[in-house]
Amino acid sequence: MAAPPNPASDAQVALLRDTVVALVRRDGADLSARQLGVFLTCYLNEGGHTVRGLAAELNVSKPAITRALDRLGELDLARRKVDPMDRRSVLVQRTAKGSAFLRDLRSIMMEASGGGKKSKKAAA
Repeated sequence: MAAPPNPASDAQVALLRDTVVALVRRDGADLSARQLGVFLTCYLNEGGHTVRGLAAELNVSKPAITRALDRLGELDLARRKVDPMDRRSVLVQRTAKGSAFLRDLRSIMMEASGGGKKSKKAAA
């Protein structure tokens, strides 16, 4: 049985859909949901991020985080660096290209939410 309509959550789902569609339509590589989740966790949460910490925070395996970071590294959206305090640990670092991607994502979401300059008709 389907859940009853909820205008607030329906609006959030529509915003997510519009954002994902805009990301798919733009030039460049697409990120999977997991890759986007890892990216956003690294860019929106302060502090040093490790594979172990990201796996715990997102409740996924370390190999899954490693694969996501491999892709983010290929796209220069994040990079890994050996932790100078513990050479067994790897730190995830932000990149200039990743910061630009986050700015673009914010703009896309602003437009999708109706707060941007483009109307939905203009975008169609």
